[in-house]
Amino acid sequence: MDDYFVRILELASYLSHRLIQFIDILFSDIERFSQDSEASVSGCHEKCLNNSNWSSQGDLSVSYKTSANIYHLESERRLINHQRNYGIIGSRQNSYFIHQVILFSLCGLRVGGRVMSTCSRCFYMYLRQICIEARGFISRVKRMLQGSSDDIGWLQRSEQFPPMEDGTTHFMELLHDVRNGIHRLPNTLVYLLIPGLFSNHGPLYFVNTKQCFSKMGLTCHIAKIHSEASVERNSWELKQYIEELYWGSRKRVMLLGHSKGGVDAAAALSMYWSDLKDKVAGLALVQSPYGGSPIVSDILREGQVAYKEARRIMEFIICKIIKGDMRSLEDLTYEKRREFISKHRLPVEQVPLVSFHTEARVAPGVIATMSHIAHAELPWLPLPRFLYVGDEFASGIISGRKVPVVIPVAAAMAVCALHLKLRYGEASDGLVTRRDAEVPGSVVVRLERKLDHAWMVYPSQKKDQLEADASDMCEALLTMLVEIGRKKQGEDPVANCI
Repeated sequence: MDDYFVRILELASYLSHRLIQFIDILFSDIERFSQDSEASVSGCHEKCLNNSNWSSQGDLSVSYKTSANIYHLESERRLINHQRNYGIIGSRQNSYFIHQVILFSLCGLRVGGRVMSTCSRCFYMYLRQICIEARGFISRVKRMLQGSSDDIGWLQRSEQFPPMEDGTTHFMELLHDVRNGIHRLPNTLVYLLIPGLFSNHGPLYFVNTKQCFSKMGLTCHIAKIHSEASVERNSWELKQYIEELYWGSRKRVMLLGHSKGGVDAAAALSMYWSDLKDKVAGLALVQSPYGGSPIVSDILREGQVAYKEARRIMEFIICKIIKGDMRSLEDLTYEKRREFISKHRLPVEQVPLVSFHTEARVAPGVIATMSHIAHAELPWLPLPRFLYVGDEFASGIISGRKVPVVIPVAAAMAVCALHLKLRYGEASDGLVTRRDAEVPGSVVVRLERKLDHAWMVYPSQKKDQLEADASDMCEALLTMLVEIGRKKQGEDPVANCI
């Protein structure tokens, strides 16, 4: 398309140049013709004057009548000469006027040509800029529509990573034993629960699981880390946390990380394995976006429509409201996960690993499911006692009570899961797809029960006594880790049970 415009401009320039040459030739011919006509008329006038003077001087004996005739003829000649001179002057004036008109027309053509040339160039540049903007917009739209289609499940498609082992059946057996009161977790280990993103704003994160482990006499801790920090920063803090627990108890530490917590724990083992290999007994990654998250990647993907506006909104939420680090989200994109995994490999041959993932339920009944994330204590109200004498509710208000804080997390996860299912055809828990939660070289638990991303850490208001709760599943996962570690060491998997 650019060549066509260049050729059109060259043709217009050539035609204007030829037109100017033609006008110059025409003007030179008109000027030459006026000069020739002036020379011929002046020659004839001089010749007639010479002949009349010779005849008047040669005939001295002519009579008075003859002299009168001669005077009459001389008057006629002067009149004719005057008319001729006037005609020459008029022709000169006409030629000068024509000359000025042609010069003015020529200048106008030149100015018009330059104006047209400038306008055509400006139009060409403007049209070219429009084409560039259109191509960029179309490219951004294509990038937005493509989304994470080529990124989901990239770990499974890569041949450089070890394969996964399915441990779902064995996990269900261990879960059944836990439900029947058979507990196999040894008390010779320290169990560290690592929370995920935004856990600092949910005080009940992992609380039920820790209470259940403490009732069984197990040493259990919840890692106090800044969940909205980057993966590298949290990996360093976890490394120090594990070393403090090991040196304080002389027991190896068993790790269970949920969501981003699993990614942080895996990063700590990848970067500081030489310091932690004698202190860590295993790692369970629960619903962790080890390969990346399509939700985060679609929001922060560069080069798509409204990328800058979406990033400003997320920066305002993360940095201004939550007081976190924007890298906590950036580290969960597919691009950052590829870069990190290529630089820091997880020692899958030396440490027991378990990957656990679920699929969220998208039925209409999920909207009514509320997640209990915190407690709010009512303030002491100085109400008159005679109004509520003997009323238990009033006495509770007066003394102060804890009121549960619930939010519809399950409904939000169901909407996100439906979005990922319709757009990419991928099953997910609302934030992490099943394929991205599987760590290469690990034992994978593919649970068929419909559970969203927050179910494992926040207690639900609707509890089913016939089904296992989050603490039971965490215990089963850690029990599987213990058995895998003993198999690698050649020990009895069911020894040293509590």
